[in-house]
Amino acid sequence: MRWLGVAPDCVDVRVAEGDSPASPAGRTRTKLAGSADTGSKAAAMALTRAFFPGPNVLTGVAALFAIVGHMFPVWLKFRGGKGVATALGSFALLAPASLLVTAGIFVAVVAAFRRVSLGSIVAVALFPGLAWLLHDYADAPQVLGFMAIASLLIIARHHQNIRRLLAGTEPRFQWRRG
Repeated sequence: MRWLGVAPDCVDVRVAEGDSPASPAGRTRTKLAGSADTGSKAAAMALTRAFFPGPNVLTGVAALFAIVGHMFPVWLKFRGGKGVATALGSFALLAPASLLVTAGIFVAVVAAFRRVSLGSIVAVALFPGLAWLLHDYADAPQVLGFMAIASLLIIARHHQNIRRLLAGTEPRFQWRRG
């Protein structure tokens, strides 16, 4: 991401928690990288739709592969991010209404419990079900399967957060000034 100007001093953005850009959420650099994750995946899905119009099954496959590629990149020895921001961008065109409801659930859970990981896990777990209830899966029922697989992978990737939540040691979200 150095070519985007996100990490100009060649610092590995994964060092804070061993994961990818959005983990240490308080830093400007990681906010930019997380936005780049979301935006680039949304753009990739738009291109997939543009080049392959018709049923959105191929766009769903591309979304799942984008998430898996982000979570398990070969060049980082299969140690990538947790996939939440990537999933947001990947499914933005396929299930926009569900993503809006899911974002509301995320905000409500984070506001109530002050745990970003809990909000992410709950939102990701509910996302495929919401897409099904709202019939928001781009007229391709297979996309629901891709959403479910992505959700399971993202929740599994949060295994350390789940352990800390159960142990009561997961850090709380705090607003910081400056």
